[in-house]
Amino acid sequence: MLDTATNEVSTAPRKGLFARGRGSGRQISPWQQLMLQAFCLIVAISVLFPIMWIVSMSLEGRDYQRPSTLQVLPSKITFDAYQAVIEQPTSASSPVSFWRLALNSFYLAAGVSFFSVLIGVSAAYAFSRFEFTGRKWLFLSIGFILLMPSIATLAPLFAMLSRIQASWTIYKLIYFGVGGVMLIGTLLIAVNRLREGEITLRSGSLIALGLAVGALLIYGGISVDPDAKGQFNLRTSLYGVGFAMISGALPFAIWNLKGYLDTIPKELEEAAIIDGASPNQIFFRIVLPLATPALAVTAFLGFMSGWTEFALSFQFINVPENYTLAMALRTMTGQYATVPWSKFSAMSMMISIPVSVVYLMLQKYIVGGLTLGGVKG
Repeated sequence: MLDTATNEVSTAPRKGLFARGRGSGRQISPWQQLMLQAFCLIVAISVLFPIMWIVSMSLEGRDYQRPSTLQVLPSKITFDAYQAVIEQPTSASSPVSFWRLALNSFYLAAGVSFFSVLIGVSAAYAFSRFEFTGRKWLFLSIGFILLMPSIATLAPLFAMLSRIQASWTIYKLIYFGVGGVMLIGTLLIAVNRLREGEITLRSGSLIALGLAVGALLIYGGISVDPDAKGQFNLRTSLYGVGFAMISGALPFAIWNLKGYLDTIPKELEEAAIIDGASPNQIFFRIVLPLATPALAVTAFLGFMSGWTEFALSFQFINVPENYTLAMALRTMTGQYATVPWSKFSAMSMMISIPVSVVYLMLQKYIVGGLTLGGVKG
C-alpha cells in the first residue's frame, strides 16, 4: 500500500513553473514565457548593440572625433576605412604593414596555444594518473595562481626578461638547432609509421605540420643577419611576450585538462598494458585521442588570449617591427585622446573577425569540451 501511494504521489502531474512534459522540459505559463522572452530580448540588445554600433562606424566612412549619436544603421556604406587601415595601420613615424602586424599576432597566438597545450597536457596527465609527494598541494597551488591577476606579474617578468641578453649568432644557432631536431624527429616518426603501415590521415597531417614548422624555423635562422643588428634582448621581442603569456596560460591549461583526463576510465589504459602497450603508446594513442575536445578548447582559448593580448606587449615591446594588431590599434589614439573612430572601428572588426569566425564554427565543440571536464564519471 505504501509503495502504491508513493508511486501515485511521485507520478502525479505537477503544475506551475516546475511542471514537466513528456521529456520536453518543464512547462511554463504564457505570462512567464512572455517575461522570459522579454528578459532575453533585453540581454540580446545590450550585447549586440555595441557590436552593431562598431560595425556601423566602420562602414560610415566619416572620422568622427567625438561621436554623440546612437546610429546603428550607417547613412552610407563605404569601405574606405578598411582600405586605409590596410594601407597604413600605424602612424607615419613608425610605419609597419598590416600583414606584418597580423603575422606577429599569429606567431604569438599560435605559440601560446601550442606550448600551453603541449606542456599543460603532460602536467595534467601526471596529476591525473600518478601519485607523488606533494601532488595535492602542488595542484592546489596551481589553482591559487589562477586567482591572481595576470597584470600583477608584469613588473617581475619585466625585470627578469630584461636580463636575458645574447648575441644574434646564438639566436641563429637556436633556430637551426630547434628546427633541425624537429625535422629529424618528424622524419624518424614518419619512417617508423611507414614501416608499421600505420599512416592515417591524422598522422599524415601531423607529420606534414611538423615538417613545415621545422622548415620555417630553419628558414628563420637563415634570414637572421647577426651583423645587421645589435644585441638580442628577450624582453623586447615577441619571444619574451610569448614566454610571459605561456606562464600565465599554463595554470588554466593544467587545471582544465586535468579535470577532463579524470573522466577517461583507467580501465582502458590497464587493458592496453595487458595487450603490451608501452606508456608512450598509451598516452599518444589512447589518452590524447580521447581528450581531443579538451585539447581543442584549451588550444582555442590560448590562441584567443594571444591574438588579443595587449598589456604585456605594450609594456615589453619597443620595436615597431614587433608590434601586434592590438598594439597598432592603441597607436590610433592621438595625443589628446582624439580617435579617428571610423578607422578605429574598422581595425577592431578586422582583429575580431578571425577569432569570431573560428568560435562560431566550433561553438558546439568548444562548449561540449568545457562541460565534459566539469564532472567526473
